Parts: sequence; structure tokens; C-alpha cells
Amino acid sequence: MPLPKQTPLREMMRKFRALGWEGPTYSGKHPYMRKGPRKIHIPNPHGKDEVGRSLLGEILSQAGISEEEWLAA
Repeated sequence: MPLPKQTPLREMMRKFRALGWEGPTYSGKHPYMRKGPRKIHIPNPHGKDEVGRSLLGEILSQAGISEEEWLAA
């Protein structure tokens, strides 16, 4: 099953927390979430609070999370 076309920011942060990430921490231009030494930036909502499939795929790649693991969370 592929990633959804759009994912709400709140849902994205909830899933990251379910996978053991902490945050978001608001510092600098973008909020971020941490898991051990790893840190990923969360996009700012500019007019809409959803993240597109391609951006979500990039964030998951940086976090080292597979699509299957993400969809199961």
C-alpha cells in the first residue's frame, strides 16, 4: 500500500511519536523531532496543515523509516 496523497501534520507527528520520536521542539525556523542522535525537521504549515506524499517520503527517508513501518504505526 503506497503512502497517502496528503497527510495531516498532526497525524504525521502522532505517528512519529508512536515510532519512538520525541517532540516537536520549536527552535529556529522549523520545528524538529528527535530520536537518539537523529533529528528531522517538520514543515511549517503555510496555509494548509497537510504534507504531500513526496515531502513525506523525503522525511521518512531521512528518519530511516520504511513505508511499511510508517503505515503500520
